[in-house]
Amino acid sequence: MAALESASLIVARYLKANHYNESYEAFVREAGLPRDAGTTSKGDLTLETLLEEKRVFDVSVRFEKLGVDDGKGKWSLPAPSVSKPVTDLPTASNILSVRVEVVDDGESLLPVLLATTADRRLHMLDARTLALRKSFSAIHDSPVLSCTAFAKNRLLTSSMSGQVHLSDLEGKTLQKRKDHTKYVVRVAILPDASSPIIATAGWDSKVFIYRPKPASNSELDIGEPAATIELPTKPESMVFVRHPDTNHTVLLVTRTDSTFIYYYTVTEDSPRLLGRQNLAPHSNAWVAFTPSSMDLCPTDPTLLAIGTSSTPHMKLLIVRLLFPPWDASSEGSSVDISTPTPSLRRSLLDDTLVTETQASQARAALLVADREDAAIVIQTSTLAPQTPYSTPAVAWRPDGTGVWVNGDDGAVRGIEAVTGKVISVLQGHEAGSKVRCLWAGNVESEHGMSKEVVVSGGFDHRLIVWEIE
Repeated sequence: MAALESASLIVARYLKANHYNESYEAFVREAGLPRDAGTTSKGDLTLETLLEEKRVFDVSVRFEKLGVDDGKGKWSLPAPSVSKPVTDLPTASNILSVRVEVVDDGESLLPVLLATTADRRLHMLDARTLALRKSFSAIHDSPVLSCTAFAKNRLLTSSMSGQVHLSDLEGKTLQKRKDHTKYVVRVAILPDASSPIIATAGWDSKVFIYRPKPASNSELDIGEPAATIELPTKPESMVFVRHPDTNHTVLLVTRTDSTFIYYYTVTEDSPRLLGRQNLAPHSNAWVAFTPSSMDLCPTDPTLLAIGTSSTPHMKLLIVRLLFPPWDASSEGSSVDISTPTPSLRRSLLDDTLVTETQASQARAALLVADREDAAIVIQTSTLAPQTPYSTPAVAWRPDGTGVWVNGDDGAVRGIEAVTGKVISVLQGHEAGSKVRCLWAGNVESEHGMSKEVVVSGGFDHRLIVWEIE
């Protein structure tokens, strides 16, 4: 698309494309446009594309669900708004992941900012001062896609080569796993002191579950995968949650080209699909999307923020989790699996009971869809531009009053959780560049006070920490 578009150019293109030659000549002359103003090149904005975008927008608005502004749970102030670019990185490269973790460096607990870049480096910075502590270049032989602290003094990293490494805080690799054959895009850790669980998701359409055990040298041994979940398409996001009835661990998984959240058990010898929850229960094929990023609300463990693959703008969903019963059958299960199937008679003179009819199945499916629809608290457009190749990212504010989302225009947007409205736009990245990753939370300052921050990394090579003014 041309850098500068105007209504007159669009009209000129329409007249020329439809061979209104006399009208075109008169219009170009009166509008003061060059004679070739109506020539259309690939990517130019036309009247037809405008009308199509308007039609898609009108359709998407019908499916939005906004909350009620009742004054409760509103976007809290002050909020992070001041950018502090990190200038200590030794190299300039695309930022792939960011995360703040608290680690034990042998002397004290220290909040560190972990950032990975496309040049295969892992940077560790002091999250309080943004001073660079270490920069590792040899942890992996390919770019690192995720980095998480494990057991306070270890780093668990995954890479594009399908490897998962356990390293110490000095960058020494202690263990390696190469169970995936393609990118390991997500790593989730359940930090249970007695029996931690690690889940890794790769583009080989597999999720591996690990249960680290103490080794003879007092180190935790990741070991072979304890279980494998095979999916029809690539996994997109994972989150560990606790089942409200049994307190057992449940792994939530979303995958490409599916609008469902899948609930898996991970404490049993073989993972079991407890059920699934549809995020588009009443929609049809042309509004389908992929739930690409999930983040659990820090103040409500049953509330989930989801960033979708919708184009041209990301849709944000805030959803109430509908946990299936723990002891339900896994085959074809959904959130309604505890609902008894009604028994019907074939006729008034027949004592044989029929468990289901087509009508009863349709009614049961509608009840499930209504329940799933009611669980969607917010469904709104974030106005954050993205393409089918984007990587949506969402992050809750620590007080649960809002959600931050990334975008392909260099901006980070803050969405109010109770209304779905865009409240804040953080502009510090290069305009038009991709903001690749986000993290939000509280960081303990040098003076022992907790401060709220947002961390963003982009393809403009910038790593920015946003603080309260």
